[in-house]
Amino acid sequence: MDFTETPEHQLLRESVHSIGAEFGHDYYMVCTAEKRFTEELWQAVFRNGFGGINLPERYGGGGGGMQEVALVVEELSAVGCPLPLLIIACMNGPVIDEFGTDEQKQRWLPGLAAGTTRMAFAITEVNAGSNFHQLETTAARDAGKWVINGAKQFITCIDVADSVLVVCRTGSDERGRAQLSLFVVETDAPGLSMSPIPMELRVPDRHSSVYFDDVTVPDENLIGGVPHQAARQVFSSLNPERITVAAQAVGLARYFLDKAVAYAKQRTVWDEPIGAHQAVAHPLAEAKIATDLAQLMTVKAAWLFDHGLDAGAAAGVAKLAAADAALAALDQAIQVHGGSGLATESGLADLWGLTRLMRVAPVSKEMVLNHVSQHVLGLPRSY
Repeated sequence: MDFTETPEHQLLRESVHSIGAEFGHDYYMVCTAEKRFTEELWQAVFRNGFGGINLPERYGGGGGGMQEVALVVEELSAVGCPLPLLIIACMNGPVIDEFGTDEQKQRWLPGLAAGTTRMAFAITEVNAGSNFHQLETTAARDAGKWVINGAKQFITCIDVADSVLVVCRTGSDERGRAQLSLFVVETDAPGLSMSPIPMELRVPDRHSSVYFDDVTVPDENLIGGVPHQAARQVFSSLNPERITVAAQAVGLARYFLDKAVAYAKQRTVWDEPIGAHQAVAHPLAEAKIATDLAQLMTVKAAWLFDHGLDAGAAAGVAKLAAADAALAALDQAIQVHGGSGLATESGLADLWGLTRLMRVAPVSKEMVLNHVSQHVLGLPRSY
């Protein structure tokens, strides 16, 4: 067991951190104020080969895995520039690579690896929640094509995406649970419409309601070419999403702590820095410990996933621990700054909404605890 990072991973951290630092949190908030996508940062990340780092080299990717993806996501967040669409891209590409036909891989993976193709992901519905067997958006086959009807909620970055992976109900089993299929739908398809959901989030990325009104897609857009396979396909993306969100939370926790420590060193009261006082130093030390523990679990989850081992519990625990650590670090960073912690120039409070969101998405704390209770501790199923 070796806890030292490889030289390649250290170089990856440094390179991505350097790219993100060239833009910084001020750039991120300018994009937020102007309600525009972080286009320049997105292009820089992909231009340097880091956006598609977990896709096969034959499609233009970096040939890496979840460990490398987590490092990229963490380092961008550590400079105050979290990119949710990058997390989604790192989910979608591997799903197509694992389950797509050869034609589908050739069609979509090179663009995803280069960042020239942007693909959102749509599963969430109002009446389904975490129980995706109750999804109501349907796809019905009709003369060599599929017709989609229904609605999805809280779909991230679909307004800047070329296409979207949509989970649809294409049948029901003997117990009435949904049989699911996964389709790539172009966002300019007739019958597809979207509207931004007003959110208390100060981020450049929008979350939208998406509506499908007799949206037609060809057979070749059904992932894998065989219906009713999406349950397995979707499950394969859940752990990568949780691991990358954990990495994002760890990066943000580091960002908050860096700001708090810098302020505690330079802010002087009664002729000494406030960081010399245990009332300031100890809570920051505790936040650092929680962040390090969350980072360790994130690394473990990514390693398990890359080695084909069961990463389900580790991924959920990493997401839970990292989200809690990030929120605690932000709260303490604001406390150290005092009233100025709520000033826009501090670059702290504007990230509260996104940081708080990670405690409920992409999986809630309660659902993680359910999983650990049932699958790790062996307790009876509670739902």
